[in-house]
Amino acid sequence: MKQVEDAEILEKFAVEKTRSEAFNLLLTKYQQKIYWHIRRLVIDHDDSDDLVQETFVKVWKNLANFRSDSQLYTWIYRIATNESITFLNKKKQKQHISLDEVSTDLADILTESSYFDGDKIQRKLQEAILTLPEKQRIIFNMKYFDDMKYEEISEVLGTSVGALKASFHIAVKKIESILLNED
Repeated sequence: MKQVEDAEILEKFAVEKTRSEAFNLLLTKYQQKIYWHIRRLVIDHDDSDDLVQETFVKVWKNLANFRSDSQLYTWIYRIATNESITFLNKKKQKQHISLDEVSTDLADILTESSYFDGDKIQRKLQEAILTLPEKQRIIFNMKYFDDMKYEEISEVLGTSVGALKASFHIAVKKIESILLNED
């Protein structure tokens, strides 16, 4: 099936009669990518599903105001990332725990999840990623798993390319260190 261009989706969305069709095209194109982006941040499948839904509700409400000064893809990623960070911060506040404890909880969820089908090495990688500070984890996931360019990540996070490269490099070194020091 041919991938629909973002410009075509936006044109259809601008017309009331084809708005629903446009949104369905947008969902088809981006829903799975957004799900996995969120899932790598919050780990839990049910929480990820909820956050995907919240993300696309915001996209629906705000797409008419999208100004095309960034790519549609990065704009949606920014919304998904912000929703995920807000969710993790609320979880941290509600449970009165530190971010390190949230990461430990997420690692436990990963270990117990029936939705995780990775092997031992994949689990170790995910556990190592969860030890990273939040921003480094987001940057690592976007670069490593989503194969985003630094310029795209910069648009999503509002951070300079140089700072992103440094954060990614530090994250890789931390992950390597953890994986090499495992038994």
